[in-house]
Amino acid sequence: MTTDDFVYDEATGEWISAADAAAAPTVPPGEAIEVRDSVGNLLADGDAVSLIKDLKVKGAGQTLKRGTVIRSIRLTGDSQEIDCRYEGIKGLVLRAEFVRKL
Repeated sequence: MTTDDFVYDEATGEWISAADAAAAPTVPPGEAIEVRDSVGNLLADGDAVSLIKDLKVKGAGQTLKRGTVIRSIRLTGDSQEIDCRYEGIKGLVLRAEFVRKL
């Protein structure tokens, strides 16, 4: 790259010089967020959690009961949302305040 090159920075939505882009930190801002469960335990991708209360699932016509175990969660980059799978429910996103790490 030459000093006249510019690259688009998706985080800020602006065009910045190549030198500024090379000097920018390589860790996306979404990965630095800590996600904690209802009692303050730090959650990570792949953890198993259990529900602390009954939750009605919108669009699925189901209620997940208290104590239901959800395995292999994925963090979304939001400090309060967890992406997970449960049989019969696609695209399930839970709030961290309703789960407890196992």
